[in-house]
Amino acid sequence: MTVSAHDAGAGTSALRRAAHVLEAAGLSGSLLVRHLGTGHELALDADRPFPLASVAKLPLAAAALDAADQGELDLSTPVRLDDASRSQGGPGIARFTHPTTIAVGDLIRLAIEISDNTAADAIFRIVSPRDVTEWLQALGTSGIVLRHPIGELYTSLATQSGIRDAATVHSLVVSADKQGHPSPLPQLDIERANAGTARGLADLLQKIWDGSIGDAVAVPLREMLAANVFRHRLAPDFSADTSLWYSKTGSFVHLRHEAGVVEHVGGETLVVVALTRSRMPAVIQPSAEQAMGHAARILHDELI
Repeated sequence: MTVSAHDAGAGTSALRRAAHVLEAAGLSGSLLVRHLGTGHELALDADRPFPLASVAKLPLAAAALDAADQGELDLSTPVRLDDASRSQGGPGIARFTHPTTIAVGDLIRLAIEISDNTAADAIFRIVSPRDVTEWLQALGTSGIVLRHPIGELYTSLATQSGIRDAATVHSLVVSADKQGHPSPLPQLDIERANAGTARGLADLLQKIWDGSIGDAVAVPLREMLAANVFRHRLAPDFSADTSLWYSKTGSFVHLRHEAGVVEHVGGETLVVVALTRSRMPAVIQPSAEQAMGHAARILHDELI
């Protein structure tokens, strides 16, 4: 547990309260809230890596937009998608019943705004996981490593579900996590996963906001993050008439994540990252979603 030096006593109390909120909801995880104006932050296990699930689409989109800005990729290039190129899981193109053609730039938009797995994997065939990781390293952003397309998660899950029912697979994943054993889904093991830390994601978001990343990448990416349709997790605690919430969510089996930025009308801007695992083998857990927002808000309000 880390606390910024500006007010260690109050910060420690806020961290304890946030940790209790997560624990009571059956969650373990990392939280980090950073005030971009003062640099002060409150962090709970922020350097602990997690499988990123769909949050991996955030660095993918940033790296792809940068490749376009460097002239290495044309966002207007059409990409044809059919049964053979559709990834499992999620809304969007996975549910299409006919072949379709979509421009690269619009695939990036779909990957961020509706977390479309097929769109993301189509981009991964152009900008590989290794390319994204190397781009992050060149940017000076550590703590994030991409290793596989999104579809591998769902293929692995489908393979296990063909042997066991989905509820059993879910229980096995949670049990393995609790005991520190290898996951029945290899892409959930940190050494093989698209993995990242709350601090690494916060650093990336800060660079998207503070000018470290050029406008050709940052401006469209912020627009996409503002249009994220998944508003059930942190958004209820950070969206208001007096603030704007930008984020990317990630959900897979027991993982529930969100990484975003809140801009207040008064000018204050804060990065908010929550990466969590549930200890309960249930797909639908509204109390867990609410707890994530509540815990993150406790830290936010301590810094504001």
